[in-house]
Amino acid sequence: MKISIGCDHAGFKTKEMIISLLEELKHDVLDLGTNSIDSVDYPIYGLKVGESIKNKIVDMGVVVCGSGIGISIAANKISGVRAALCTSVEHAILSRKHNNANVLALGSRLTDEKDIKEIIIKWLDTSFEGGRHQTRINLIEKI
Repeated sequence: MKISIGCDHAGFKTKEMIISLLEELKHDVLDLGTNSIDSVDYPIYGLKVGESIKNKIVDMGVVVCGSGIGISIAANKISGVRAALCTSVEHAILSRKHNNANVLALGSRLTDEKDIKEIIIKWLDTSFEGGRHQTRINLIEKI
């Protein structure tokens, strides 16, 4: 699977760890930055990942900032993006099963590395259930 990833300065070290994990899991990773701990604006990177989804350059995306909140809001501004901030494995499972989330948002300052790895693995391994959930996704897409 091809996965884009973007982060701000607070998420940089976490992004590097995630890239290693995704490559270990044999995914093709498109790194959209940032590339250091120098201060940057997270909306830029949420937009880049969101556009990579919208333009079908990748299948899924991951965004990381300090809390995961701001960058998820930015990514969700892009039509067709369903970014879910996941702080637990259960969030990851439900975001895929019920919401067909195509972007995973993570908070590097609020979720530890071990949990992030488990969240990513479960998020990637969980499929959308469809059915009544598709009806809801269709309603969201009309907004």
